[in-house]
Amino acid sequence: MDQIRYNAIWRKNAENKAEMRPAMKNPLLKSMKIGFIGAGNMTQALVKGMVESKEIKADHILISNRTPGKLIKLSEQFQVQTRTHNQEIISECDVVILAMKPQDFSTALEGLTGQFNENQIVISLAAGIPFESLQKQIPEGRLVRLMPNTPSLIGRGVIGYMSLNEDDEFVSSLMEDLFGSLGYVLKTDTEEQFEALMISCSSGTGFVFEMMMYWQDWIEERGFSEEVSKKMTIETFLGASLLAAQSAGIDIEELQSRVTSKKGVTAAGLTSMRELEIERTLRISFEKAAMRSQEISRSMK
Repeated sequence: MDQIRYNAIWRKNAENKAEMRPAMKNPLLKSMKIGFIGAGNMTQALVKGMVESKEIKADHILISNRTPGKLIKLSEQFQVQTRTHNQEIISECDVVILAMKPQDFSTALEGLTGQFNENQIVISLAAGIPFESLQKQIPEGRLVRLMPNTPSLIGRGVIGYMSLNEDDEFVSSLMEDLFGSLGYVLKTDTEEQFEALMISCSSGTGFVFEMMMYWQDWIEERGFSEEVSKKMTIETFLGASLLAAQSAGIDIEELQSRVTSKKGVTAAGLTSMRELEIERTLRISFEKAAMRSQEISRSMK
């Protein structure tokens, strides 16, 4: 599939997604101020989506960070506001997004526990930190856990969230409005579900890249250049994903069977994968990631 055709399909999918998305439920969104504590890659992706959605004014987005370099870049690129101190974000913003690494969480909020108010929406991106620990740091505020993945950078992400108050309809609609431009927004009912989403979609992106690296290496070993091998790998994963996305009512197992002839080449490869228990290997990888998430969670209590 050439790049022009892929771009056309991507735009059509985006248009269909936009048509299905309900009208904005939060008319106050344009007047709200959105603050970020931390200016890493995920903040950059979220800010890009918010600004390009045109639902939020760029100068209504405020960002603080430990070092000024990333702040300068974001300010120049998106015309957002920057702040020197985390306390300024908390005092000025209606929505505060905690975008620091889990190990930096307590330090970043040191001395700020009493600064939040009960009407403020506080969104944590910190993996592995459950609501129990968040409430100790932030006793006031409407707490939300959010987990985007890196494909959010191109509007094809999976963005999972969970609200401490499940009945807070304003928060639920706000999540759709704030993050819908980044991809598929999904609400989870339990922290167990939230963790599963984080591992399968956020960490899972890294797992897919790992497999793509093996794919590319095998092709290169057969005489193809690095550039061509990478292109072949990307188009294979991309083509399979787009085919599945556009095959409504057909499950993935059926799509697989359509490229598998009895006693054929594909069947031989699949038989070997199953004999080598690839599924078991992947499940163990998922469980190891879950165990690490639980270790982080216990260390924060």
